This record gives sequence, structure tokens and C-alpha cells, in this order.
Amino acid sequence: MLRLASSSPTRAELLRSADIAFMQQSVDFDEERIVSTCPKNFVYQATLGKYEANLKAFGYDDLPLLVADTVVASGGQILRKAKCAGDARNILMTQSSNITSIITCMIYQSKTMKIVDISTTEYLFDTFDLDDIEAYIQSGEWRGKAGACMVEGFCKKYIKSVKGYESTAMGLNTEILKRFL
Repeated sequence: MLRLASSSPTRAELLRSADIAFMQQSVDFDEERIVSTCPKNFVYQATLGKYEANLKAFGYDDLPLLVADTVVASGGQILRKAKCAGDARNILMTQSSNITSIITCMIYQSKTMKIVDISTTEYLFDTFDLDDIEAYIQSGEWRGKAGACMVEGFCKKYIKSVKGYESTAMGLNTEILKRFL
């Protein structure tokens, strides 16, 4: 059993699908203060901030602690969580017909080990249909998603090629985590 220090329902579902027992409880960390133009540096700093906040709140003596963060990069830009529908539309257009990197960092800490991993999954997307984008925007499913990206949802039919694990793109590399548990 571990403590998932994330409010993400997708990360919780990934752990359930991987048959990893967990409880979900987290303390917020404001990643808006992070200044970085390098996606891997940004996601590491965000994960480290979450780790430190949750370590202070919960420790890892009772339960191992697991934190993660994900960032999307495409067209030479870090694509953060969209703040509004117009922002989501622009972010999606950046990914259309482009290579999009989804980078997830996780930190796992128990009494006996600490794992820090940064994994990347790259997608080459076909051109997004404008009507599909509008329907996706109206659905609201993009809210709270790094880069407004859902490879298991909206983006799935546009995937031309992929390098890496889908779990990384969904927010937690369970393939690596399972090797150590």
C-alpha cells in the first residue's frame, strides 16, 4: 500500500489497473511560481515541490509516498494546463500535425528506497479536425489536463506514431514503478 499524493483520477486509475494498492491524499503545491523553459526541468521542479510539500505533511514512515507531475511540450513550447477554452484551442492547434512530448516525473519514497524517474512518451499527431476540437472544448474534458491532451480520449484517433509508454502520457509510468514494488 502506498500514498498517492495526487488528486488526479487518471493516476488513481493507472494504479488500480496496475494492481498497486494505494490511498489517495495530497497537499497542494503551486507550480505557477516555477520559471523554466526546459520541459524536463519544469516537470522535475514541479514534482520536487509536490514531493517536499507532501513529505512535510505525511512523511513516508506509515506509507510510502508517491508524487508525480506531467508536462506537455510541442512546437518548442511547454504547454501547461489550459486556463480557458480559447487557451485549450490554441494549445491543441500547436499539437495538431506535430510531434508532442508528454513528460512525467515521479518520486517514490519508502523507508528502504527512493525512486526518481523522468519518462517521455512522444506522439506524432495527424491534423486535428476543427469540429472535433470544438466538441472536445465543449465537453470540458480538457480541463486540468497538461497540454489539454488526452491520449486515451480526444487525441487517440489522431495518433500516427508513438514512442514510449501510454501510462507516462497519462501521468504515471506504472511500468517502471511496478519493477521496484
